[in-house]
Amino acid sequence: MLKKRGAGVLFHISSMPSPYGIGVFGKSTMDFIDRICHMGFTYWQVLPFNPTDHSNSPYCSPSAFAGNYLFINPEGLRDMGLINDEDVKSNYYDGTPYTANYTFAAEKRLAVLKKAFLNITDSIATDIKNFEIENPWLTDYAVFMAVKELEGGKPWWEWSEVHSHYYSCIKDIFSFEEAAAFWKFVQYIFFKQWSEIKKYANDKGIAVIGDMPIYVAMDSVDVWSNLPLFLIDEKTLKVEKVAGVPPDYFSENGQLWGNPIYDWKAMKRDNYSWWISRIGTALKTYDIVRIDHFRAFASYWEVPADAETAKTGEWKDGPKMDLFSKVFEAFPDAPIIAEDLGTFGEDVIQLLEDTGFPGMKVVQFGFDPNSDSSHMPHNAVPNSINYVGTHDNNTILGWLWEASEAERAFALDYIGFSGDNWGEGGYYSQSCRKVIESVWKSASNVAVISLQDMCGFGSDARMNTPGIPSENWRFRTTEDTLNNIDSDYFRHINSTFRRMYPVFD
Repeated sequence: MLKKRGAGVLFHISSMPSPYGIGVFGKSTMDFIDRICHMGFTYWQVLPFNPTDHSNSPYCSPSAFAGNYLFINPEGLRDMGLINDEDVKSNYYDGTPYTANYTFAAEKRLAVLKKAFLNITDSIATDIKNFEIENPWLTDYAVFMAVKELEGGKPWWEWSEVHSHYYSCIKDIFSFEEAAAFWKFVQYIFFKQWSEIKKYANDKGIAVIGDMPIYVAMDSVDVWSNLPLFLIDEKTLKVEKVAGVPPDYFSENGQLWGNPIYDWKAMKRDNYSWWISRIGTALKTYDIVRIDHFRAFASYWEVPADAETAKTGEWKDGPKMDLFSKVFEAFPDAPIIAEDLGTFGEDVIQLLEDTGFPGMKVVQFGFDPNSDSSHMPHNAVPNSINYVGTHDNNTILGWLWEASEAERAFALDYIGFSGDNWGEGGYYSQSCRKVIESVWKSASNVAVISLQDMCGFGSDARMNTPGIPSENWRFRTTEDTLNNIDSDYFRHINSTFRRMYPVFD
């Protein structure tokens, strides 16, 4: 994988068509796999599967290991005999099919899962127990969620004193046994349904690229149960420094993420066991793992917790190969993609060279008329993943509309488009197709396009606008839209530019 020419589609589960207000692991997902297989794609990239935060971001989750129960298909629960048809219909959503409604989906899915839990059989209970043995993270997560419900959903540092300390809860674990058992059931169902989807994709010759956020949320089981692994005062439960990035392409003030910083010295003392477990779980969940903000393993931007923007911060050394030598001991030839975008340095270049991981190229970043950017398709190297756009980018049509005249003129000249009608034709815009083809022609082993760019959508369809916490992660589409994608075109360019080699030997 990743060493032969191939092409992939970036399309998250939440964006899939479904009657449930958000995409689920259902027939539409399998139909999508059939479509991209017919077009000659060999990769399907998704965003993190972790539960989302209050802003619906999959990059800030209460667990780095757990799956998002919103993606559970109620029909699958019915087929297991745990609910009936009326229960399935209770999850139907009659609002717009073009926007994911996380609030509706969370309320309805949780209710139907609690009903299903009451009907589990002895056989299912045994399967859940085996699932827990195979996934050591599950017990802590289930207890965390059980106590969080008991505490009215408050962040863990606001819990009553007896609960805010992990070891106190674990000592009294039997007090939460029934509530925790429900959350174990939920994760069992999530991974059961996902494994069926993944097998379907793999059987079609499609490898799944998953996404791993480098940081975890402060209000997470990962921090609550592993305080010594983070730069957090264990007495006051306060952080002094948080994660972010300095001013960059996306934001003139930088991005102040607010995640707690890892105590890399503490992690080193136990041979990075938490990271080995996390990467191992991800490699089991997906075929390939893209690590978001990979550059922080080389050096990371540390910001005072009381700062108003990310401008105030400083670079600190990350663990570099000290960590990845342990990763390779556990997982030789681990199929990992390094998201190496943003502010770059020699330390990042060296870490990429030392690990051998492919980095990323994004064509939109290359259209600077005053430079010979590494993101320009002619500068791509084989050991790289080349994107028309990521989940953080504008769509390519939206970018062309919003680019400066100089950038747009340079881009159109570079891709070989002449004339004044570059923005006409919607999906059939020849300018967009020529941008896509410039990426497909590149030397990069893998080329990736978002579903939005396959459809020729404008900026209103982008998945996320970094630094602007409003209405992100909500893009959805319909079966009709997927049916109208020009499959012949994509099969043609995948064939022409030799991107149809089998992923699995």
